[in-house]
Amino acid sequence: MESVKGKHILIAGATGGIGSHVAKLLHNSGAVVFLTGRNEEKLNKLAATMHLPTTQYAVADLSVPQQVQQLQEKYFATQPRIDVLINASGVGIIKSIDTLSETEFLNSLQYNLYAPFLLLKNFLPAMKTAKQGLIINIPGVLGKVPMAGAAAYSASKYGLVGMLQSVREELKRTDIRITNLFLGGVDSPFWDTIDLRVQRDKMIVAEEAAKAIWFLCQQPASGVVSEMVLQPFNHQAI
Repeated sequence: MESVKGKHILIAGATGGIGSHVAKLLHNSGAVVFLTGRNEEKLNKLAATMHLPTTQYAVADLSVPQQVQQLQEKYFATQPRIDVLINASGVGIIKSIDTLSETEFLNSLQYNLYAPFLLLKNFLPAMKTAKQGLIINIPGVLGKVPMAGAAAYSASKYGLVGMLQSVREELKRTDIRITNLFLGGVDSPFWDTIDLRVQRDKMIVAEEAAKAIWFLCQQPASGVVSEMVLQPFNHQAI
């Protein structure tokens, strides 16, 4: 396994339940982390907890092209390269098709598919120049096996998987690797705004989900983990 010490890692969605744990794990392992998230208050608090300088974090709405471009400019103003891009951002909308609004459907596509596209557009060129790098996305199990009420969420995550598979084909002649982590049932703030009866006490705790991402950042140079599935023991569906 490769050490993450000294690696330059961008973590999108760092203010989320999983993202914040990933940030701390990688930082404590010696990685040079750069954090971004939509919530300025949460981002500032996380950065202060980790004692990060202002040059290592920036607020950004990843669904807005100008803000992603500004994020890229701020990142490369202080960071010499990008070794790993972790996308732990996104939104969760679980509603039946008859109660799902057009706005909610489009928001799912905006944050779960369009935002990852913008991240790739702005940060992949540097990896292509270096001909190496690692991109980790989290489509979630609903990007592989849908469930009732997840029409919008699954549509966005299936689209994400398809886009990444296509990009992977474009990168065959480089050492740039793409890993998809299919997480299922993580006890995180994802469920706070979802009106659905779930047993959160039987879900994967966010810290353990973060450890999976931390592990994936240490893939050996001679191989790649194309995908990993991690879900609660009693929820095995794949």
